[in-house]
Amino acid sequence: MSDKRNKFSSRRAFLAGSAALIASPALAQSTAAVNSPATTQTERDLNESVRRNISSFRMLDWRPYFDNTRNGAILVDIDSRAVHFWSEDQSVYKLYPSSVPLTEDLTRRGRTRVVLKDPEPDWRPTPSMKERNPEWPDYVGPGPDNPLGTRALHLSWTYYRIHGTHDTRKIGRRSSNGCIGLYNQHIEELYEMAKVGTQVLLI
Repeated sequence: MSDKRNKFSSRRAFLAGSAALIASPALAQSTAAVNSPATTQTERDLNESVRRNISSFRMLDWRPYFDNTRNGAILVDIDSRAVHFWSEDQSVYKLYPSSVPLTEDLTRRGRTRVVLKDPEPDWRPTPSMKERNPEWPDYVGPGPDNPLGTRALHLSWTYYRIHGTHDTRKIGRRSSNGCIGLYNQHIEELYEMAKVGTQVLLI
């Protein structure tokens, strides 16, 4: 019984800790709140960053980034925190806001591909994540509290995924340990369109 309590406590600590890590003003924060005298300098800086990011969130053409759209193509623009998708026949184009890695050290850029589509992702912290956060649980099964959300696209790079998130405050911000996060409704849509073999470029 004590083992069960410890696991439950560890899981709750993980969820609370990860939420605290990314807690910040929402994208939809009102102008009144932004201009409030009580707004801190940190909050003003965050809001300015969000406004700049929104201005760079725009449609792109696939041609500067891919030779073709065979199997579909996904472009992850880390600076503008956006995920672009083009279908193989180019009849479908989607643009999604995303979360990106917290730091440059955690960020990887380059060409990869989708190697696995996971309809019910479970989560295990990587060794480096566990080293940084020893209080985190060793495993979280599929479900609403899973950090990978409702779907995951595994990339050919070990530990790297495009996935959903149970914490929508992460979207549009530097908030991940290396993966790219989407709203659950967006990853579910992308999951249906992407294939094993879909090209992925992170810039």
